[in-house]
Amino acid sequence: MASKFIPAVPRVGRQFFQRIPKTQCRPFSAGPQRYSDALSVHRNSPSNNPSIPFKFTEQNLKLVDEILKRYPPQYKKAAVMPILDLGQRQHGYTSISVMNEVARMLEMPPMRVYEVATFYTMYNREPVGKYFVQLCTTTPCQLGGCGSTKIVEAITEHLGITPGHTTEDGLFTFIEVECLGACVNAPMVQINDDYYEDLTPESIKTLLTAFKESSRALEAGETVKVPAPGPLSSRDSCENSAELTNLREPPVFDPATMMRKDGALDQEQPAQ
Repeated sequence: MASKFIPAVPRVGRQFFQRIPKTQCRPFSAGPQRYSDALSVHRNSPSNNPSIPFKFTEQNLKLVDEILKRYPPQYKKAAVMPILDLGQRQHGYTSISVMNEVARMLEMPPMRVYEVATFYTMYNREPVGKYFVQLCTTTPCQLGGCGSTKIVEAITEHLGITPGHTTEDGLFTFIEVECLGACVNAPMVQINDDYYEDLTPESIKTLLTAFKESSRALEAGETVKVPAPGPLSSRDSCENSAELTNLREPPVFDPATMMRKDGALDQEQPAQ
């Protein structure tokens, strides 16, 4: 009798507890914070908070007007990207105040501007150095030339910083980026708006030294020549570094034989 009664006790207990109402609780966070969350999170700081005023200069306001003319009035929100870029160029980075001012000018919710600025990596939401060094480290640059790994080591040794950091004097910010579209001249680096290609450990150090000396000379009212953008090798563009294998002679162009004359299409008869 006991053997038949005891197994029923757990079942009765379970049924009893199932009838008791339970408080529904849901945690605010389902898991630990991920490092990638920093890309879409803003935290106020003394140099980046909404209380810091930002206004476009008179010159940039004229550029804003020119940009807005490219869009129909009812679609002026589409100008958010070029105007954000203009604000970043004026302020040095895309602060929360820059984003709020762009939202006000375009009459759009600030959150819509935040979404754009946090999605595209071209918008720097924290201060960067005077020279923003973006080194491509994807596969073509890793395999091309001496390889981007050696360029990373050369920059780290020369500037004394690792990717993601800024030098103490505020001149250089160094980061690694994805493909910048100059694979044929790998390895390459983008400094501010210019591409420097066909890099070697020696040439990247020479380039960074030239930028540093140029900044100091500018403060003293002097000028220092900085290497021109493009390949830092014997190449003029993206031609074969060994020698040309085609197009060795100028193309021969004879308009009399290579171009149709007026009315020639009307005189042609359809094929039978």
